[in-house]
Amino acid sequence: MKIVVASHTYIVDLNREKLRELAKLAPDIEVTVVVPKRWKPGGVQNRVVESEPVDEGSFRVVPLSNFSQNQQGLLTFGWDLVDLLRQFRPQIIQVEQGAKALGYAQTITLNNGLGLKAKNVFFTWWNVPYTLKFPVSLLEQYNLSHTDGIVAGNQDGAEILRDRGYNGPITVLPQLGVDETLFRPQEVPELRQKLGLEPTDFVVGFVGRFVEEKGLLTLCKALEGLRDRPWKWLLLGRGPLKESLEGWVKENQFEDRVIFVESVPHDEVYRYINLLNTLVLPSETTYKFKTLSSVGWKEQFGHVLIEAMACRVPLIGSDSGEIPYVIDETGLVFPEGKAEKLRDCLVTLMDDPELAQQKAQQGFDRAMKRYTNRAIAQQQLDFYQQLLG
Repeated sequence: MKIVVASHTYIVDLNREKLRELAKLAPDIEVTVVVPKRWKPGGVQNRVVESEPVDEGSFRVVPLSNFSQNQQGLLTFGWDLVDLLRQFRPQIIQVEQGAKALGYAQTITLNNGLGLKAKNVFFTWWNVPYTLKFPVSLLEQYNLSHTDGIVAGNQDGAEILRDRGYNGPITVLPQLGVDETLFRPQEVPELRQKLGLEPTDFVVGFVGRFVEEKGLLTLCKALEGLRDRPWKWLLLGRGPLKESLEGWVKENQFEDRVIFVESVPHDEVYRYINLLNTLVLPSETTYKFKTLSSVGWKEQFGHVLIEAMACRVPLIGSDSGEIPYVIDETGLVFPEGKAEKLRDCLVTLMDDPELAQQKAQQGFDRAMKRYTNRAIAQQQLDFYQQLLG
């Protein structure tokens, strides 16, 4: 089976592990990953990334000339894409830029024009209902009408595409898996000592962006009501809400309870997760965000959840977006924005270590079965085989 996957996501080598695993699943599988030659991610990584080719036999990465260097919906490729498709002649072409992507329309058109007869597949994270105006509505209609299969990153995204009129095959899979050789249960005594954590501390963890929609202010309120408990809060990340959080710490005299850590490379995050008694993802749906075609945001997946699962750390999450589907029965879920319900979840894990250990093991087992790079690659291959009949 010859597979082409195109996305700016794979300019980062760490993000390619799922596709490397896919190439290893059978001797006849060849995976070619198409990435833009130049890309400017923005945010904290505010620089232009120059992609380099990779050739590992059945797995290769091919940087192609591209138009638009920082807008994924507008990302398209140059004439070298035609040469690649003509020579490689894939059976599957998957573009991971969403339903309204110009790049997906481009590969559909080339697939037809070159007579490849490959299956057209796209991936999307988008999980908030939207309306479209011409000509974007026409672009989406063209894409959906030529789609043989969809990989949706979450359940809500799949349901939205059904509402948009797509009746073909859909599978729900995250875009990226977890590296179980890195994110695994292990002791980190030196780091524990460095951060001043005592054996009696119940360490509550948050990993991610310090922004309102991540529910950090709700977690603040929940912890305020637990002054008589020996908790400490470890926040790993950065963002515009940090000043407000520091003000809350000072106002409540929690300087000895709250630990801020930032600028940690992703391959070091596992060390901090292994310090935790629970990881909390209290995300909250918001309608403050607006784009040209949609309004709002809710949690699309919560990748840190599966990293914590793999480290055998029990989870608490809100019911925003995909969180309850990821956690399933392996953790505790509370109504988003409800600080008292979040507090109850924290107390439950504090007071019942056996339950906490049970949830942690269930989460670990679920991560190993469903969310490693190899597990996701196998599910993706099963979907491709279904499309090819």
